[in-house]
Amino acid sequence: MKKFEFSVKKDTRSGFGDGLLEVGKKNEKIVGLCADLTGSLKMNAFQKQFPNRFFQCGIAEANMMGVAAGMATVGLIPYTGTFANFATGRVYDQIRQSIAYSQKNVKICASHAGLTLGEDGATHQILEDIGLMKMLPHMTVVVPADYNQTKQATIAIADIQGPVYLRFGRPSWPVFLPENDSSFQIGKAQILQEGKDVTIFACGHLVWNALKAAEILYEQNIAVEVINIHTIKPLDKEAILKSVSKTRCVVTAEEHQKNGGLGDTIAQLLAEQLPTPIEFIAVNDSFGQSGTPAELLKVYHLDIPDIIDAVKKVLTRK
Repeated sequence: MKKFEFSVKKDTRSGFGDGLLEVGKKNEKIVGLCADLTGSLKMNAFQKQFPNRFFQCGIAEANMMGVAAGMATVGLIPYTGTFANFATGRVYDQIRQSIAYSQKNVKICASHAGLTLGEDGATHQILEDIGLMKMLPHMTVVVPADYNQTKQATIAIADIQGPVYLRFGRPSWPVFLPENDSSFQIGKAQILQEGKDVTIFACGHLVWNALKAAEILYEQNIAVEVINIHTIKPLDKEAILKSVSKTRCVVTAEEHQKNGGLGDTIAQLLAEQLPTPIEFIAVNDSFGQSGTPAELLKVYHLDIPDIIDAVKKVLTRK
């Protein structure tokens, strides 16, 4: 049983900011666009280092997406930055028509996603964005698990030709994955813990919760396989089916609506190719509310005890 520990907590949005600066140094075609949230998106360092490659678009997110599409048309690689709520719901028409349809090389980078945005409340805690973006043809959807992986993902998506949605968050979170993780590859799931009894597929902040749940269950003689699905589209179908062929029951864990997210992506695959008992750790058709991240994860049943309960429930259906 491998135990994951952390020595520091860092917000994943800082992973984006640091990754953007690093990839910007490597590729002069990369430009940054922000909708009046430079500090919140941690784009300050990029702005300072490359003032001629940074564009403050103001509180005009739809215009920012149009500008990004135009920049991509002439060979630049725009990274747009704003809150996930504004990066998707507010500008869906522009993304669909100007970016996804014509496969523009735009990187839509979205912070403050999910419930753990916390006290800002329901109007900012978007829980539908993965579904909105994964349904768009040509769109790659990436949801990294910690600071290090967000930094790596920010660098890696520069090499993907076409639109990308990169989702990350606001709160300080355990940093538990390697700084330079050779196993990280866009589109390839990561087996973080091997087990024979049940598979937990998780993304984003809930990967950590899944690992901690697996440790507790191991002490109860339940061997859990934990797989980080950091790329929801394209989905690593081979890795998912291989794991489920062994464990024959599944729990999915995500900071998103049950409808449209990671869980129903995996459920669709299993329904088509390997029907399997499955339980979902996700928000159940509800908006969020104000509260601390820890409080909200408990209220909406996304916490470690909830994952443990889901595992025990799905095992009865195996």
